[in-house]
Amino acid sequence: MGTTKDLQNAEGIQKLKELAEDIKICMFCTELDKSPFETRPMATQEVDNEGVIWFLSDKESHKNHEIKNDDKVQLLYSKMSDSHYLSVYGTATVFRDQKKIDELWDDFAGAWFKKGKEDPNITLITVRPEDVYYWDTKNGKMVSLIKIAVAAITSKTNDDGVEGQIKI
Repeated sequence: MGTTKDLQNAEGIQKLKELAEDIKICMFCTELDKSPFETRPMATQEVDNEGVIWFLSDKESHKNHEIKNDDKVQLLYSKMSDSHYLSVYGTATVFRDQKKIDELWDDFAGAWFKKGKEDPNITLITVRPEDVYYWDTKNGKMVSLIKIAVAAITSKTNDDGVEGQIKI
């Protein structure tokens, strides 16, 4: 059994930033009232000092239109190799700001926007978290793997996990 550690304010934002920027790719879910809801992989560009998560998106994409109709979204991050997981529910906003696009631009974005960062179809999506939950390890990947192996051999429970709410 793991440990529960709820985080808030600066400590919570730091954990959100650490996990989301490390994992980078999330499943970005829209139309949450629909079954099945819409989902697609998206690259996290940044988590700012207020805990707002930033993405680049094409203005003609389905997700942009879906957000305009219903701004509630769910972001699901998973990095099995490090036992890092993050679930973010929040409110999304779509807009264009060339200065911020210039700031967030990287080679990865260039793979999606062949006309470069001045492409008029590039928009920004921000997600302001409302409900965040994380799962992590206490001691890092190597120690966790050793503890899992020992637990498997000895039939004892591995208690290396830590999880909790993040309140921003």
